[in-house]
Amino acid sequence: MVRLTADLIWKSPHFFNAIKERELDLRGNKIPVIENLGATEDQFDTIDLSDNEIVKLENFPLLNRLGTLIINNNRITRINPNIGEFLPKLHTLVLTNNRLVNLVEIDPLASLPKLQFLSLLDNNITKKPNYRLYVIHKLKQLRVLDFKKVKNKERLEARNLFASKEVEEEAKKESTTTFTPGEVPNVSEVAEEQQTQKVTAPTPEQIIAIKAAIVNSQTLEEVARLEKALKSGQLPSDLKLDAETGANGVKEKDENMVSNSENEDDGGPEDAEEQRDSEPTAMEQE
Repeated sequence: MVRLTADLIWKSPHFFNAIKERELDLRGNKIPVIENLGATEDQFDTIDLSDNEIVKLENFPLLNRLGTLIINNNRITRINPNIGEFLPKLHTLVLTNNRLVNLVEIDPLASLPKLQFLSLLDNNITKKPNYRLYVIHKLKQLRVLDFKKVKNKERLEARNLFASKEVEEEAKKESTTTFTPGEVPNVSEVAEEQQTQKVTAPTPEQIIAIKAAIVNSQTLEEVARLEKALKSGQLPSDLKLDAETGANGVKEKDENMVSNSENEDDGGPEDAEEQRDSEPTAMEQE
């Protein structure tokens, strides 16, 4: 990773772009944190921070001139709630391919009074229910969202949908509780889930059942799975049913063996006596 130092800023390419604006190119430096932008002395209309590793959109000095911020292909998950105080003239913000997930995470953009062009493509937030209408509702000055013009019909629909504060809060809550395929889970939530997982140690009966299940397994994969559970001394939740079923099977097998042995014991002497009676003596054979 490379720090965004004053020296890097001075040595980075700067030029007049296609629309005759003065642009600073800071692309592809593996920058993790926005810092030291005061070294630009507010001399640029556009700053390009694409293809870095920035996580938070924050730490801006007051940049009255900056109108366009291009920061696609980063790892942004959070935006400074007061970003509008430092970028009062920002009208274009490109956040394509970042890691914004929930609707509430774009609320800070409402503090940008001049924001008219916004791209949130390839963020999981775009898959949330009523995403587009929510963004239009929050950002009143927006003219283009995800390279599609905001229509008056959409403004009216957004106004009607989020007419009350309760509906807006419900939309935020729903976006945080709805899992989206491909969504990056929150690290703290994953850790909490792992802590709450309960692993039950097997009882002696369940150990016997696991051994019996190993003997009766039809595939090598099943044998390996059961042997792993047996060696670890812990019974995963997906083996509980198997273990209980196996225990019952072992119990029934033991009962059958006992009953068979009893039958053999009961019939043994009589059968032996009958066999002796039926056998001819040596004289009779002669």
